[in-house]
Amino acid sequence: MSLPLPQPRFDAPAYLAWEAGQADKHEYVDGEVFAMAGASDAHVTIAGNLYMALRRHLRGGPCSVFISDMKLQVAEDNAFFYPDVFVTCAEADRAQSHYKSAPTLVAEVLSPSTSAFDRGAKFAAYRKLPSLREYAVIDPERLSVDLFRRDSDSGHWVLYPFVAGDEVQCASVGLSVPMAELYEDVRFEP
Repeated sequence: MSLPLPQPRFDAPAYLAWEAGQADKHEYVDGEVFAMAGASDAHVTIAGNLYMALRRHLRGGPCSVFISDMKLQVAEDNAFFYPDVFVTCAEADRAQSHYKSAPTLVAEVLSPSTSAFDRGAKFAAYRKLPSLREYAVIDPERLSVDLFRRDSDSGHWVLYPFVAGDEVQCASVGLSVPMAELYEDVRFEP
């Protein structure tokens, strides 16, 4: 039996150059690249609904909202991710055209294959971003949003769960989104 071929490792500049020429998206974690899988109808609809609500709310202000094609750098972990939706208000991020590094709010819509990673290692990486105030994890299979907010006094992350009938309170950007709007046009599997 033969051994598997070793996978190439990249440094961050090599990854960025390589990724620019790829048809598919790849996340990067400390030298390794991971192909991004396609998303479900519910996943894409929820991300789009959140993006639209944030875009309407932030229009004309100093903050920008991005959807899944913009990379987010976590320099301390030598990583680049493609969050489903994120907001940055940092002046330094305006100067970067292919990735951002100082988000205020990050939202991930869960997938069966990435749920554990999004709630675990990816959230651990995001917590190292000093600018990040809130991290939302959205379940596409039921009306459920777990929003983690950094406490300004202690720096600890506090969970704010939202369910059907609630309004998701994104305090970092001053936006309140009804769950019905966030899940508009989503058809749940029986």
